[in-house]
Amino acid sequence: MLLNRTETLLMNNPVRAALQRQVEARMFESLGGTVRGKACLEVGCGRGEGVEIIFERFGAARVDAFDLDPKMVALARQRLAGRGRSVRLWQGSVTAIDAPSGGYAAVFDFGIVHHVPDWRRALSEMYRVLEPGGRLYAEEVLAGFLASPLWSRVLDHPKEDRFDAITFAEALTATGFELRQVRTLWNRFAWFVADRPVS
Repeated sequence: MLLNRTETLLMNNPVRAALQRQVEARMFESLGGTVRGKACLEVGCGRGEGVEIIFERFGAARVDAFDLDPKMVALARQRLAGRGRSVRLWQGSVTAIDAPSGGYAAVFDFGIVHHVPDWRRALSEMYRVLEPGGRLYAEEVLAGFLASPLWSRVLDHPKEDRFDAITFAEALTATGFELRQVRTLWNRFAWFVADRPVS
């Protein structure tokens, strides 16, 4: 689902960008390493900050990315115009990714799946587009945060079938992923690294 006005402001400001670079990306790198010279996908790219991180911190050769909100895709196009053919951007949904099966060495989710009503379908799609041996980096906001009285009034998220870290990890395994690492923070936020098996 699209972000409401409040969350759009929260997700598109210098504080959020600093957290994404200094906390989320560092956690991903410590748990799953880099992807030097590889083709990667970011789901829910927003204004393109994550794409830059995937290039600069993780060493990707090419990054494809999409967002449900066409306004965010336009902002990302402006931000990433200098990267030429190494970036492909489009408007789309994580439950029906417009990309071939097995096309990416890594998929990055900087806090997108908790916005998706059919989040298990999103996991299946991310699994599908990973090559055998490919890696998923997923940072997610957990049900405990979303259900808090303040945030549930301010932010607009699906209410049914939300996940905690255990539920999300179990869903990754049920999808076919091999779970490599999980880290949680206050039972409100979590980072997951999981691989699509080679065979």
